[in-house]
Amino acid sequence: MGTPGLGNRNSGQKLGITEPISLGGPTDYDVIKTRELEKYLQNVGLYECQEEAVSREEVLGRLDQIVKNWVKAISRAKGLNEQLVQEANAKIFTFGSYRLGVHGPGADIDTLCVGPRHATREEDFFGELHKMLSEMPEVSELHPVPDAHVPVMKFKFKGISIDLLYAKLSLWVIPEDLDVSQDSILQNTDEQTVRSLNGCRVTDQILRLVPNIQNFRTTLRCMRFWAKRRGVYSNVAGFLGGINWALLVARICQLYPNALPNMLVSRFFRVYTQWRWPNPVMLCAIEEGSLGLQVWDPRKNPKDRYHLMPIITPAYPSMNSSYNVSSSTLRIMTDEFQRGSEICEAMEANDADWDILFEPYTFFETYKNYLQIDISAENADDLRKWKGWVESRLRQLTLKIERHTYNMLQCHPHPGDFQDKSRPFHCSYFMGLQRKQGVPVNEGEQFDIRLTVEEFKGSVNMYTLWKPGMEICVTHVKRRNIPSFVFPGGVRPSRPSKVTWDSRRVSDTKVSGPAVSDKLGEAKGVADGQDGGKKRKRVDDNVDVQLRNSKSINAVPSSSPEVHMGSPVSTVSSCSTKGDHSDAMGLVVPIREKAESNMTNSLNSRSVGELSSHNGEVDGSLRCIPPNKGFLVTADASSSNEAEKLAVEKIMSGPYVSHQAFPQELEELEDDLEFRNQVRSVGYTNSAPVEYSRSDSAGAAPVLSINGAGPSTSLHASGSLDELEPAELTAPISIPSAPVIQRKPLIRLNFTSLGKASEKSG
Repeated sequence: MGTPGLGNRNSGQKLGITEPISLGGPTDYDVIKTRELEKYLQNVGLYECQEEAVSREEVLGRLDQIVKNWVKAISRAKGLNEQLVQEANAKIFTFGSYRLGVHGPGADIDTLCVGPRHATREEDFFGELHKMLSEMPEVSELHPVPDAHVPVMKFKFKGISIDLLYAKLSLWVIPEDLDVSQDSILQNTDEQTVRSLNGCRVTDQILRLVPNIQNFRTTLRCMRFWAKRRGVYSNVAGFLGGINWALLVARICQLYPNALPNMLVSRFFRVYTQWRWPNPVMLCAIEEGSLGLQVWDPRKNPKDRYHLMPIITPAYPSMNSSYNVSSSTLRIMTDEFQRGSEICEAMEANDADWDILFEPYTFFETYKNYLQIDISAENADDLRKWKGWVESRLRQLTLKIERHTYNMLQCHPHPGDFQDKSRPFHCSYFMGLQRKQGVPVNEGEQFDIRLTVEEFKGSVNMYTLWKPGMEICVTHVKRRNIPSFVFPGGVRPSRPSKVTWDSRRVSDTKVSGPAVSDKLGEAKGVADGQDGGKKRKRVDDNVDVQLRNSKSINAVPSSSPEVHMGSPVSTVSSCSTKGDHSDAMGLVVPIREKAESNMTNSLNSRSVGELSSHNGEVDGSLRCIPPNKGFLVTADASSSNEAEKLAVEKIMSGPYVSHQAFPQELEELEDDLEFRNQVRSVGYTNSAPVEYSRSDSAGAAPVLSINGAGPSTSLHASGSLDELEPAELTAPISIPSAPVIQRKPLIRLNFTSLGKASEKSG
């Protein structure tokens, strides 16, 4: 593979809403490091072989012929004359990673079928075309999803995964040279068609707006791989998906149009570490358009004001592609950007290499406390549907925990799921939990998220396609009791011996002096081995997990928190099946967590930049610098971090100002758009409407009190995961739609007496 960009240099044209930061070309160092990066990406298997590439082309050609035959068949069945039947046409377009040219081996192909006005979505696409595909021997695993926010037909064609969307245009005949980037094709189309066309239109626009496609592709491959290794690649989990990463990389390419991938990767981390979210990232100006479609604009649309990390699509109608991001996931990603920036600086000093940048994130070594969400179903098809639904709701759990604890309890959702081979039709999700760093540990402080978990389960259990056997169980589990099936090969690793970049950063934090210790809320004694055999003193952020029925919402007051100290005990669960929303008994399980973030507190303090929040809401205003006429930085000046910082500050300009909105409006954002039609409304209680698609049901949920201590990356021996069954079940109760402050003192049960009570009830 040759070094990209050397033969296709940008001549300095302006792409994007601002001037470039630098027009400087590559140095010899950039050429060498870019070749190293390309070789690294090839060695890890990110490029498909020629045979697979040819096979994909053949499948797409075959699929295009199938939809052409399909549209002629339905045209004849609808009684159109023979001339119209012969002229009838449908066309296949690609989008996503395949269209961008960054797909890897085994990746699915995002495709769009564009058909004429008389070919309907319900009867013809999901009816007749589905029937045709089901009868073909090359087609397997055919799954139509007509009720999704963007209706899709999923299947495999000769072993290649296909996601097929449908767009019905207002044209009688679809020309073979149709250009879907023209806004006119959106005229007189329904919402599903606009959303289905959006993927192709955005992808094509990205490729038009980058100065060098080859450099863009290599950089994007790198960033996608990095994001997956670091656990921040997942739109549904509240991180960023493929289109989000593509837009972020494209903006860096605009700002450094003549840079090679090595420099683009470095500047990616540098720019987005400094970025003051929620200033939006945009590749071009937002056009109002002439069709009256709503575009992203926080000045006009209240919902847009809650977006924490706006990444705006460049095609009309422009929208925020990253509305799923929460304050917790934003903090995690910003920490990762900072880590990447530090490593790139170390690489320039020959103190690091690409291997260090791509070190996998050790999720199950980072925290001491986790939430485990187990789901199961009766068969594979039910599990597939149940899994998709639960995944679409998991973000609600993070959002609600953040809001109900006033952002003091931080969640880190793992972007993937895990399957226990010993349990068929079952999978598990995990979330790391820790107290917000930099906040002093006050005696009497306690996090009560019992209601939060029950609200989440209530929301999940309102699935309109629910079937017997679809169950969900939420369990608090300590790190030493993490099930073995989450580890590669199902084998729990021994204590980590390899020194990683993250562990070195943690070590630096430990020895960086009292200032860091104070920020972490730690009270440390003398080092181990220097205190005459005494153990180090730690003040832990206690996490109490309570699972019991409650008639009120217990939130932690920011002014007068309550502390609960205790010794570690077993895991506790809150399990639920359909119709069983209040199945957890009253118990307090104290657990002690070491605040084991692998990021330094200084990174946490700057992770959200100028963004302040309360209950998960964006604080007032986006500080926007007035639009500038241009601020081109020379190649020499671009080597100065200060010059680049000034340039980035100027980039974050525009007319979009965020305003504080009412808390109730945030509830609407929690509905995952793809599944909005699959939530059933419950109606009204005596006091207030309860809509499970908004505020969900309630009952009992875990209470967590976290005590912080010094960072550690040790793993403990495997332990059993004990589930304490409820002593009694009570009927579901009406729950207020918003949390209220609890009155102290909390009633806690002694764990020993609870065990005796459980024995008696058994």
